[in-house]
Amino acid sequence: MASTPHAGSQLTDLVRSAARWASNWWRIVHLGALILVLAVSPGSYGRDFWPLLARQIYLATAPVLLWFTILSSLLGLVLIRIVVVTALGYGLSQYAVDMVVRVLVLEIIPLGAALFVAMRCTIPQGGEVLALREQGELQRLRDAGQDPVRWVVLPRALAGMFSVVTLAAVSCVVALVLAYLTIYGFNPWALETYTRMVGQVFSPVVTLIFVFKTVFFALAVSLIPMASSLFDPPQADQRARSELQTLVRMSLVLLFIEAISLMGNYY
Repeated sequence: MASTPHAGSQLTDLVRSAARWASNWWRIVHLGALILVLAVSPGSYGRDFWPLLARQIYLATAPVLLWFTILSSLLGLVLIRIVVVTALGYGLSQYAVDMVVRVLVLEIIPLGAALFVAMRCTIPQGGEVLALREQGELQRLRDAGQDPVRWVVLPRALAGMFSVVTLAAVSCVVALVLAYLTIYGFNPWALETYTRMVGQVFSPVVTLIFVFKTVFFALAVSLIPMASSLFDPPQADQRARSELQTLVRMSLVLLFIEAISLMGNYY
């Protein structure tokens, strides 16, 4: 009999945790839908909005583009060399390009770009939004008849998305060039063969999955920190916990997107 109240308390805590979990994810989805509506609405891009958006895009992309390109190039060279040597050792040199493109370009670079932008850009931007919230700036915008989501969140979210897509696109092109130079050297005679082999990997279905995966990666790392900053408790003693929750949510979403893309590519 004594265990009944304890079991009831555990069930209540479980229900509350599940409700809080569902509420947090619903807020993220709702904010994402709101951001997408604002992003495609021409009325969001007034004359006063463009300088703000351009500044956020520059801050989110310019400081990290060179560093990520260098890091991805170094990692790509190591991975390309390992794949090429392994393929030659097993007499599978004809599959070297295919393995390099599938592993490096399709999988590692988009995920790496999303994580890099999250750590260097979107999570700090979430901290900026949280600071503005604590200082009352968001409420002052509401009192002035302006939407804080449009003027504070939208530019940062769009900048984070642009940064992920730009880093992934530039690094993928650099990786393809490095793969060609590593495998064939500076000889132009193999360019046609190399282009055909890369084109065989990037079939219409694989290309579509790659594009959607990169876009959803960009959405995840841009929206989740913004949602956490807007809706999580703003107390100073809970900031570390809020950042940890943001990382956990982001990791879960990225892993889910990656799993779906792998299923689409190979099953």
